[in-house]
Amino acid sequence: MKKFDAQSVAQRIICWIQDYFRENATPETKAVIGISGGKDSSVASALCVKALGKERVIGVLMPQGEQSDISYSRLLVDTLGIKSYTINIGETVKSFMGELGSHLELSNQAVINTPARIRMATLYAVGATVGGRVVNTCNLSEDWVGYSTKFGDSAGDFSPLSDLTVTEVIQVGDALGLPYELVHKVPIDGLCGKTDEENLGFTYAELDTYIRGITDLSDKPELKEKIDRMHRNNIHKLQLMPKFVLE
Repeated sequence: MKKFDAQSVAQRIICWIQDYFRENATPETKAVIGISGGKDSSVASALCVKALGKERVIGVLMPQGEQSDISYSRLLVDTLGIKSYTINIGETVKSFMGELGSHLELSNQAVINTPARIRMATLYAVGATVGGRVVNTCNLSEDWVGYSTKFGDSAGDFSPLSDLTVTEVIQVGDALGLPYELVHKVPIDGLCGKTDEENLGFTYAELDTYIRGITDLSDKPELKEKIDRMHRNNIHKLQLMPKFVLE
């Protein structure tokens, strides 16, 4: 595999975003993106600003009650100079889960995934209001092992980063000159306080080199099987919904 050229890839993505909006939108259509303050939303936002101009990018901050690291989100908004809205989903999640919980015992999966889906509903509501397309901010590493919520953060209208590994997203972020603390911020799930890598049980470095064929993990057969199993079990998140075909 040839060496990854972050500058060249960034420019190719910028051109791709421009082509997407030229073919699928009007000159007034905006890019609407959820701002978490992590590397993915930071890099995706910066690429959209480069492609469309800051006046056509709208950031949406969606804390669930109090968010201890929301300063990172505000730093990104200020750095890029984009318009933003802060829409707190805390009461919405509490009310919905309370109503749902009055009818059945909530599973851990429902508790974890529902806020992500409410955030995506919020992004589409903003998009419908301002005339926008929702940016998907998932990367290849997360998609590969299904570390996303179906119809939550895995949704969107266009996806600038989904063919880049975490390692590559970081390199693009550095090439764009984004603040170090945004590009290299350690991702935490925001629920149990664990990092993404602690939840996954392996590092993104291990995953990324395996995805790109740099290593085959033959020296770590249990890790290889775990990654392969997660990929098999979660590939449905990236595929179109199966449908019956009347022939």
